[in-house]
Amino acid sequence: MRPRGTQEQLEQRRIRAVKLLQDGHGIRQTGRMVGASPSSVVRWRNAHTKGGKQALRSKPPPSRPCKLSDKQLLKLQKLLLKGPKANGYKTNLWTLQDIAELIRKHFGVNYHIAHVWRILRKLDLKYDSFH
Repeated sequence: MRPRGTQEQLEQRRIRAVKLLQDGHGIRQTGRMVGASPSSVVRWRNAHTKGGKQALRSKPPPSRPCKLSDKQLLKLQKLLLKGPKANGYKTNLWTLQDIAELIRKHFGVNYHIAHVWRILRKLDLKYDSFH
């Protein structure tokens, strides 16, 4: 189970754990104090020993690269901002299915509608900014 919290909060927890260890607290005690397993505390200590504070920084979770190039994403953004009717759809409201279809038509790339949200976030588009 992954810990909950923002990336910054998780990073601060790792830094606090290392500081507690440096102050003489044991691994288990430190783990209890920061709400982490002893194995995580050991991993953080070892990372800090090898790479300093930088090694405790948050790293984004690995993900697949986007199937669309930056140039294609820019074009998609422009298409979306024109609106559905300008792109040949009957209503003036986008659906995720419409956007997936638009991507398929213009770029030949298939996206499941559940992944269309990721593209919208990448483009920093919210529903109310382009409907």
